[in-house]
Amino acid sequence: MASFGWKRKIGEKVSKVTSQQFEAQAADEQGLDSDEANGLPEAKKKKGLLHEDCLAQSKQLKDEGAALAENERYREAIHKWDEALQLTPEDATLYEMKSQVLMSLHEMFPAVHAAQLAVEKDAHSWEAWQTLGRAQLGLGEITLAIRSFQIALHICPLSPELWNEDLSWARQLHKQQKKATDTETITQGKVARGETSKELIPDYDFESDEILAVCAAIAEKEKNTSPSKTVVIVSASGTIETVTEKEECASTPDSTVFIKAR
Repeated sequence: MASFGWKRKIGEKVSKVTSQQFEAQAADEQGLDSDEANGLPEAKKKKGLLHEDCLAQSKQLKDEGAALAENERYREAIHKWDEALQLTPEDATLYEMKSQVLMSLHEMFPAVHAAQLAVEKDAHSWEAWQTLGRAQLGLGEITLAIRSFQIALHICPLSPELWNEDLSWARQLHKQQKKATDTETITQGKVARGETSKELIPDYDFESDEILAVCAAIAEKEKNTSPSKTVVIVSASGTIETVTEKEECASTPDSTVFIKAR
């Protein structure tokens, strides 16, 4: 089917001058398109150079941040890496390093978030999965941490650090957590059924004045009923004399000698 054009529609009514104007305009547009096409490689070249500059600056900031982190200047290191992320927001290693530093600052929620971003940027980085697992352990998410370590091991199965330190430690914590949970469940069940194995010790109020009075009375009674002391005296002439001495307390006990516990 033939295309519909202005010449076919208007025909001979279009003047020659108008026709020439249309042709001149069409020629100018073709010239502009040709110039843009010739300038395209140059624009790509400039864009490539700009990208390379961003990569170089980002790498420099990354190295500066790493040096600061090694000297335990964590806040400054994070600032450097944030600047680098403005230049290269897809760099997973920047997020992973940032997560490590946040864990050193005991900021676990931001550490987990940074590690998750590292995994999203590069799901094949076992270091990112390892850091994510460690951050999850810091939050007490043991099951999630075990999963992260297992994924890291699928990517790098020959890492002794992942086997012997990370995954082994996480599994040990998981066993302890399960044991504690089982014990608590059993104890709660016994209490609910009234099967407590240990007798509860009553709570006595040792600050009561009545208790202090009773203690003072007991001490006074012991003073009055203290055992007598018998001494046999034999003189030179052979006379034997028995003397009975009663022990007495030096002073009457006072309520102040009793220590108030509690």
